[in-house]
Amino acid sequence: MNLLKATGTIGGLTLASRVLGLVRDSLFARFVGAGFASDAFLIAFRLPNMFRALFAEGAFSSAFIPMFNKKVGDPAGQGLPDGLRFAEEALAVLLPALIVMTVALELLAWPVTLLLSGGFNGVSPEQFAFAVSLSRLTIPYLMLISLVSLFGGILNSLHKFWVNAAAPILLNVTLIVALLGFHSHDPLVTARIQSIAVSVSGALQLAWLAWACRQNGVSLTLRRPRLNPDVKKLIALIWPAAAGAGAVQINLVISTALAAKLLAHGSVTYIYMADRLNQLPLGLIGIGLGTVLLPTISRQLGAGEDAAAQETQNRGMELALLLTLPATMALVLCGEPIAAALFGYGRYTAADTHFTAQALAAFSIGLPSYILVKVLTPGFYARHDTKTPVRYATISMVVNLVGNLVLIVPLQHMGPPLATAIASTVNVGMLYHTLRKRGHFTPDAQLRRRAPRLALAALAMGLVLWAGQGVLTPYVHGTWALRIGALAVLVMAGMVVYGLATLVLGAFTREDLALLTRRRRAAPANKS
Repeated sequence: MNLLKATGTIGGLTLASRVLGLVRDSLFARFVGAGFASDAFLIAFRLPNMFRALFAEGAFSSAFIPMFNKKVGDPAGQGLPDGLRFAEEALAVLLPALIVMTVALELLAWPVTLLLSGGFNGVSPEQFAFAVSLSRLTIPYLMLISLVSLFGGILNSLHKFWVNAAAPILLNVTLIVALLGFHSHDPLVTARIQSIAVSVSGALQLAWLAWACRQNGVSLTLRRPRLNPDVKKLIALIWPAAAGAGAVQINLVISTALAAKLLAHGSVTYIYMADRLNQLPLGLIGIGLGTVLLPTISRQLGAGEDAAAQETQNRGMELALLLTLPATMALVLCGEPIAAALFGYGRYTAADTHFTAQALAAFSIGLPSYILVKVLTPGFYARHDTKTPVRYATISMVVNLVGNLVLIVPLQHMGPPLATAIASTVNVGMLYHTLRKRGHFTPDAQLRRRAPRLALAALAMGLVLWAGQGVLTPYVHGTWALRIGALAVLVMAGMVVYGLATLVLGAFTREDLALLTRRRRAAPANKS
């Protein structure tokens, strides 16, 4: 229940952020459409997005949180002061490195844009120079969001999960304000304004996290950089964790670059919009579970409670399947009305929404794998093993590259998403097999009984929604209110059908329902 509550808190805020992200993307589709301007901005936005996933949401947290918790929980130490001293030592090395990296990327913006886009498909030198200028505007976000990850890691370790989970909302609010208040009839101008807004949002997120840390009694002093043993260990853990935690993002970069180079203008936008829809359940479930599981499992292992750590991971996997499987079915089978309702107006044509739905179906096949990566990798990171995930991530990237090369020509904009889904599934298979082989994870009887029943319940829900989606088709092309209403009906119908199916099949019992809805009485205060 603690796992569910904490995941629900993070997931709820992440859901709010992702819903705002869909509003932002809907406005972007309306004002910019699908063409070179949108592709250029999304290439410029891909680098900070990738770095956020690799570093802020993945590598730094995976390495920093277990070490910070160990300092705080060491009975021979001073507790929180030791943890904060370690955080200051990490900041002293991190900040200069980030400044150097930011300056270097600004100077190398031309080759970086070339790498991310493959040079685009048939653009003029002037158009490519415009794309490079957008990249230069978004690069400062990398440094800002990395500092956010440091403060966020501290707050997560202090169980202030909601503060860090709320930070991405500022990104979406900033971009929405920029779209509504400063959009232009020229899509190129709107794309430039959006690039500026990205870096502005990074400054706002950093200010929010720094303020929240101060409110919780955390104040970091900038020290002189020193590579002491703790900092060296942190650095040694970060780099392999970056590839391990960010395999999906690296695969997306490869897919985007090949699409920009080999496919028609607009294809990058189709893939991006499809990925945004695919990211909604990933953010709600995967990031929430991953954020809670890592400190929980590391704390249990640190206390010698190996059985409790396995129980936590079993329940994490069960919760992931419970929430992920129906989302997968809905996005694969009902992508057309979903894409039409959210993006299908203004400069975004009916053909654009159709192509987006096709890419969404290909992406969503791998949705369970994307989320299970977040569930399984804490089992390695909590034991300070970052090398195994990076080895498997490297293999999955090779699978993704081969899949892209094989599928991109015959399947066009569906090829890269499908290759990404296949690569992620391979990654999950290797992570799962290794944890089982080492005895660090064994599916218990409850998980083995419920998993196939959850899959059958999700399939039943998907078939019902697929058969009835034609009824909603006229409404997803109407006014904004009608579109939102149609999506709400689709979601509610899916929840009802899935809920009934889980009860009928025994995947979710009445006792579980009573446990979820029962009010937890507050524990009486200890009296001395």
